[in-house]
Amino acid sequence: MDFKDKQTIYLQIGDYVLEQILLGELPAGDKVPSIRELAVQLEVNPNTVQRTYDFLQQIEIISTKRGIGYFVNDDALEKIIAYKKEQFINVELPHFFRNIHLLNIDFEELNERYKTYIGNNFK
Repeated sequence: MDFKDKQTIYLQIGDYVLEQILLGELPAGDKVPSIRELAVQLEVNPNTVQRTYDFLQQIEIISTKRGIGYFVNDDALEKIIAYKKEQFINVELPHFFRNIHLLNIDFEELNERYKTYIGNNFK
């Protein structure tokens, strides 16, 4: 995994786990890789993965079953969509709006590019 400088590693790992759930790689009720397994897979310190799992528990995406491990909550998909939507609207969208204003990009051009992107990437 290539980590970016602008976001803490544990949150980037959290985004990775959230994406795995959104893609159906980790369905509701499935066991999440152990802290040690994910740390080895991503080549990070197990403490970083522990921090990620603590965060995912805090936002109610995963829960622990004592002595067994971490599992994807039944309502994780809905909570992820709500969480990611809020993050997008509050963090990314203002930067996006600022850039389209500064670059004088109209919504018609934006809509056409969006349709092309969707057509090329989600067939």
